[in-house]
Amino acid sequence: MPDFDRRMLIGAVAGLVPAAIATAAPSADPVVRTRHGRIRGVREGGLHIFRGVRYGQDTAPRRFQPPLPPQPWQGIADATRFAPSCPQRATVGATSEDCLFLNIWTPGTERNAKRPVMLYIHGGAYSNGSVVDPLNDGRHLAAAGDVVVVTVNHRLNALGYLYLARLDSRFADSGNAGQLDLILALRWVRDNIAAFGGDPGNILVFGQSGGGAKIATMMAMPAARGLFHRAITMSGQQVTASGPINASRRTAAYLDRLGVTPDALPTMPVERLIEGLAATDPILGGGVYMGPVLDMRSLERHPFWPDAPGQSNAIPMVLGNTLDETRAFIDPDGPLIRDLDWGNLAARMAGELRIDLSPEWIVAQYRARFPDWSAERIFYAATTAGRSWPGQVIEAEARARADAPTWAYQVDFQSPTQPRRGAPHTMDIALAFGTLDAAGSYTGTGAGARAASAAMMARFIAFARAGTPDPAGMEAWPQYRMDRRATMIFDARSHVQDDPRSWERTLFARAPYIQPGS
Repeated sequence: MPDFDRRMLIGAVAGLVPAAIATAAPSADPVVRTRHGRIRGVREGGLHIFRGVRYGQDTAPRRFQPPLPPQPWQGIADATRFAPSCPQRATVGATSEDCLFLNIWTPGTERNAKRPVMLYIHGGAYSNGSVVDPLNDGRHLAAAGDVVVVTVNHRLNALGYLYLARLDSRFADSGNAGQLDLILALRWVRDNIAAFGGDPGNILVFGQSGGGAKIATMMAMPAARGLFHRAITMSGQQVTASGPINASRRTAAYLDRLGVTPDALPTMPVERLIEGLAATDPILGGGVYMGPVLDMRSLERHPFWPDAPGQSNAIPMVLGNTLDETRAFIDPDGPLIRDLDWGNLAARMAGELRIDLSPEWIVAQYRARFPDWSAERIFYAATTAGRSWPGQVIEAEARARADAPTWAYQVDFQSPTQPRRGAPHTMDIALAFGTLDAAGSYTGTGAGARAASAAMMARFIAFARAGTPDPAGMEAWPQYRMDRRATMIFDARSHVQDDPRSWERTLFARAPYIQPGS
């Protein structure tokens, strides 16, 4: 990255509009012609921003079926405010089954600009989430990196992943409808992004948590072939999809909870469909899991089992996790941690591991190696290593064996605002977007957070531009190879470290990883 761009990046991370953009002469709100009609966005801080851009038709009349592209329209459609997100159990603002919309931040709409495109897919597993979250605002990335940023909403939970194919032939694609939405969005970007200054031949997809898992799944979907050219998965892997038999068992539990047959679902009030998500998962326990299905139609193989999908091995990929993943979703003041001691540690830890190993043996191994650690620290370290990291290791190793261009990272930056959270799941969202002051960020806005964010943004932007995460003037980030396992550590002083989780990786490799969607 040229020095000028690096200075712009530092300003963006600090929450400032870069001078070169801030002083641009004001002009009328932008109007762009897409293949389906014209849309009007807004100018903010020197950027052209389009919110609520339709890429697919209302899904309500076609529940559980593949999405359709928009119908052409006359006049100029408004694209100045966010559109609704998919209905869900979480609170995300306005929701509707008419949710196939995306948002665009671009420095300009010149057709010959050919800026790299960075398309973000939100987390929330496959059941919740939205890109309306201020953490996902694309303004800093677009301004600092001279890139086009796109964020996408799509169908979730039962609306996007309820597998009905073995019960009703009308819904043969229901188990992967949410994935097909994302593929439709990528087609829309391919066909229209040049009008927004983007390069349809240089599209990076990146996503956190469930967003990363959706990307890992698309890397094995034939329909997604050629629609993106680089990939970043942030704390989100998908080694295996749900098999059709287990997916059908989950569907049965869901229908039992609602007390209906499949015939009732297409016309049932959407609120009732969301109520059904309270069903107990017959395989894993807890809330019923909804996710991609090995349906032998749009998904014909598991994403990263038994190997890396050959169709995507030429796609450069960055994948990473945070040091303390489980500190985000296991409350330090909640029942599992409250009154935690050496006597109850193993029992409380057991249900949070995805590795079938003796929890008492695991505790003994940690205590022998780290005699000064508290029971709480061991709880979070072991659950992170057993639950959150193995998927990344499996995917990185699979790609390394295929000699696919792959880079691994780990976020070590510790939250200064919530110290007991450490470096938790979702920490890397604010760091990657530069949205350090957004609600929900663990980063704070101090010098350390700004430095970690500047490093991550610079690396991701360079990767989007050239396919390698090595901006000029920064330490080389070697590819992930089995002999070294080079890993970028993002922190106040980011650096490369070889195999930083070697001991825990070896410890938990003694038993198979239990993928949530199995």
